[in-house]
Amino acid sequence: MRTIEEIMKAMQALMDLTAGRNMTDPEATQFADLEAELKTAQATKAARDRFADYTKTVIPAGVPSGHKPDDPMAGLREYALTGQLPARPMNAQSEGVPSQGGYLVPDEFRTQLIQKLKAFGGISGIAQHYSTGTGAPVEWPTIDDTGNMGEIVQEGNTFSAGADLTFGTNSLGSYSYMTGGAGSTPIRISRELVQDSAFDLQGLLTDLLATRIGRLQAIHWATGTGVAQPLGLFTGLTPVQNAANTGIQYKDLVNAIHSVDPAYRDNCRWLWNDKTMGIIEQIVDSNGNPIFRGWGANLALGLDESTVLGYPVTIDQAVPDLTANSPTIQWGAFGNFNRGYVIRDVAAVELLVNPYTRMANRQIEFTGWARADGTQQDTSAYKTLSGHT
Repeated sequence: MRTIEEIMKAMQALMDLTAGRNMTDPEATQFADLEAELKTAQATKAARDRFADYTKTVIPAGVPSGHKPDDPMAGLREYALTGQLPARPMNAQSEGVPSQGGYLVPDEFRTQLIQKLKAFGGISGIAQHYSTGTGAPVEWPTIDDTGNMGEIVQEGNTFSAGADLTFGTNSLGSYSYMTGGAGSTPIRISRELVQDSAFDLQGLLTDLLATRIGRLQAIHWATGTGVAQPLGLFTGLTPVQNAANTGIQYKDLVNAIHSVDPAYRDNCRWLWNDKTMGIIEQIVDSNGNPIFRGWGANLALGLDESTVLGYPVTIDQAVPDLTANSPTIQWGAFGNFNRGYVIRDVAAVELLVNPYTRMANRQIEFTGWARADGTQQDTSAYKTLSGHT
């Protein structure tokens, strides 16, 4: 796979080659292929950057000099092997109680940890992401001039139509997300468990706490109220409603596509949850053909995604279930979500390690936290869907 720089260099070479003339069909196809390759490379880099942020680990102030901040668990494991041995810790994750961590201590069994999985967070993967170094409020101007146009003016006359520019504003703040253990306390793990565990506890805790925060953020990206939490993609919008029928039909989805102005229909996609996907997959067009094409069928077309009526699908379990007869419950959306919704990342999920507060109990404290916000950016770029009136 070529790097972003290599792809850009190839695109520039093609631009130089065709300067001053129209591209031939093969050249236009070559440029389109380079664009697709560039998008894939950029998406891959963004995913790797986000993953690197998720695995950051921060040690609070007061760590002894010489401790490596980028390898805190190694230091904690070493510390657990030294010092005095007070009474066995209570009311914390411990080796002696299986459900609190004892299952992680090997006793001649295979070292495989089983986690229950639940999908979430589809909106985050298709929205625009905006990263900042601080959490200070960010504002930007907006303007909607789509209702204005020019006019024909007869010779010698002046214009009579027109309108002044009317600007608005939008903003993003920064909400602090945190997660820890029960009873409003950090997760507390005994030094014995740190010492004896056959698993990478640092990696495990980072993954689990990031997942907890991600589950809540996924709900906020979809249906957040905008009051003391992000404004969700669906919140407060007037949805496109189905025709008067007992369930979602082919014509309803066609109407949804054409509810988004053609100027926005590049890079559009569908958004709903997996239960709704199961309903959509059963719909056929006027000729009896399924409107859903699976990933395997689309590979021959060079598309690495499933589609409905030719547009890719994003699954997000935080989107409400399809309710055919409700004009208020919004169960899906269609449009260009990269233009329509923006997520601000201030601090990716970090694992905070405190080996000192519960030192007398031989316990290490762990919490996870992140700072982020999200809001609707251009609601002309997408439309939400609901049942008929």
